[in-house]
Amino acid sequence: MKQLLLVFLGGGLGSMFRYLISNISLFNNSKLPLNTFISNIGGCLLVGLIMGWAIKNNQMNSPQTILLATGFCGGLTTFSTFAYENAELMKSGEISTFFFYTFISIIIGFAAIFVGIQISK
Repeated sequence: MKQLLLVFLGGGLGSMFRYLISNISLFNNSKLPLNTFISNIGGCLLVGLIMGWAIKNNQMNSPQTILLATGFCGGLTTFSTFAYENAELMKSGEISTFFFYTFISIIIGFAAIFVGIQISK
């Protein structure tokens, strides 16, 4: 039960941060959904940092890891919004933007996790 509460609290905080990031008007004037991109890449970097620390310190199931990696980062990142925004790009005929956004999101997301793990080791 304690683990569920930690995920709940972390997820709520992560979702609040994602909401705040989605309302930064500086990023709303682009064809690319930069708000979602920033949330997802930031979450990937944080997961890498947290999981690298957890592996290094043998803390994979610790309350901190559950709160931050599963809860906070799970709430901060969003695959459903990423998929929806990509569907909208395709629907509006922005095929090249769709491919570019999808490609950079996947490549930079994996890179951010790798960098986070390397930094925390």
